[in-house]
Amino acid sequence: MPTEHRLRLKTLLMILIMVICANAGDLMLKRGMTQIGAVPFTAVGLKHAFLLTIINETIWMAIVFLIGFTVSYMLLMSWADYSYVMPAGAFGYALVTFLAVMFLHEQVTSRRWVGVLLICLGVLLVGQTKPRTTQVVAQAVAPT
Repeated sequence: MPTEHRLRLKTLLMILIMVICANAGDLMLKRGMTQIGAVPFTAVGLKHAFLLTIINETIWMAIVFLIGFTVSYMLLMSWADYSYVMPAGAFGYALVTFLAVMFLHEQVTSRRWVGVLLICLGVLLVGQTKPRTTQVVAQAVAPT
């Protein structure tokens, strides 16, 4: 079926965009908050941290990427099963672990890498299934 093949390609592409946006946004958010430093949990500390965040370019870039994640996630939910999108998008955990090592210089134990490998194997299994298994009844959108 050409339509099923097209749906699978469209879904996988959008999952890739979703994962890239989520991971880039999270990575930039971590880097931006590291630039600001530890935030004391006091009224004055939170106010000062808020002011620093709204002028931090890295945090604004994180927000842009996280908006991209939200938009791609919403689009995916409109045509693919939730039980497909969430597990398939979980390969982002492997990507974010790799990025944390490369860009944030975090130490990742072998136990964590084994967990990441298991997640990737699960993603491969889910990726072999159809993106949509439920029938959707077409609904007309009433103009406002």
